[in-house]
Amino acid sequence: MAKKLQFYNRYGVEEYYLYDPGKIDLAGWIRRNTELEVIEEINGWVSPRLNIRFELTPDTLIIYRPDGMRFLTPVELEQRAVEAEQRAVEAEQRALAERQHAEQVESRLQILEARLREMGIDPTNLT
Repeated sequence: MAKKLQFYNRYGVEEYYLYDPGKIDLAGWIRRNTELEVIEEINGWVSPRLNIRFELTPDTLIIYRPDGMRFLTPVELEQRAVEAEQRAVEAEQRALAERQHAEQVESRLQILEARLREMGIDPTNLT
């Protein structure tokens, strides 16, 4: 990681963050003048470039978007995708059931209109 930090320092990167999820450890550097300098108090830090906030808890790192909402974790994003897929499948099944019901109603209507015609009644003139 030292080489990466040197590379970023040399090529003008404005901010650099390093997170170790195993240790729940976050480090950060910010460019001041010509050098990347360590961010001494990273917990609660708001990135000047990205306007996101970093919060360390005993269990994890939480990152908040510029609007104050929490970024979702990959697990949460996957769960939401699965739930959205399930809702889409359920909506498709409901739409299919409704189409089938409409077809049954239409078929029944045609049968009843035919029987009325057989009895000499024009179904279009019923009021």
